[in-house]
Amino acid sequence: MSANPLTVAEPWDLVAESYAEFGPAVMRPFSSHALEVAGPAPDARIVDIAAGTGILSLLAARQVASVHAIDLSEGMLERLREAARQAGIDNIETECGDGQALPFESNRFDAAFSMFGLIFFPDRTAGFAEMFRVLRPGGLAVVSSWAPMVESPLMMTMFAAGAAADPDLQEPQPDFLGLENPDVFATEMRAAGFAGVTIQRHTASIHFDSVDEIWASMIVGSAMMQWIRRQEGERRWAARTAAMRGYLDANFRPGVGLSTTALLGIGHKPRL
Repeated sequence: MSANPLTVAEPWDLVAESYAEFGPAVMRPFSSHALEVAGPAPDARIVDIAAGTGILSLLAARQVASVHAIDLSEGMLERLREAARQAGIDNIETECGDGQALPFESNRFDAAFSMFGLIFFPDRTAGFAEMFRVLRPGGLAVVSSWAPMVESPLMMTMFAAGAAADPDLQEPQPDFLGLENPDVFATEMRAAGFAGVTIQRHTASIHFDSVDEIWASMIVGSAMMQWIRRQEGERRWAARTAAMRGYLDANFRPGVGLSTTALLGIGHKPRL
């Protein structure tokens, strides 16, 4: 397994049900914005890479002709399919596969998205190159990454809760080599062949009405946190939970918006 457990399917399979229930509270505003930015036509064919439980796919399906959603986690895709069935949506096709080696012919899609998925690829170069390959000339790509954690009151609130459980937890540092660095983000997109590349910031204010709600979204629905739970065992996790919830009980203000910021990398495939 990679040093980062989120590069493989197992943690996402583990959290698929809770992610489908609680993830949209934080993720949906950014998927909605990505679709607004892209403005796909009603006859567009789009691909959602590392689609997860389909937060973007389900929104897009009501706006475009067809959506192809691909993810390495079959558990996440099953939740997507179930949500589509319940919503009466029949124009989403799903495929379990690797975004670094897409199982699609070249020049196929009018728009391509990856919402907080490509950031976890062990080989981002391959991820961007494959996204570029499957777009038709003139097609648009939108990729999202989180901004540095220190810029996000929501993420820093959860870091402070984690520090209450583990005083040795290191203060988050910017990842200058990752996509949270706008210069790296733009450089990698251009290197893949994208033109007109821009990196836009988008901030959403997330509201939770209780400690239970923020806990469900940020901990129960988090692949990383549930993976830590599995590694630690229930006894240690119970102690961690008590300390974190104790911090939130004392410091979290229900109903008050907590902002978090994403970077959106936007570029198009040049026309022939």
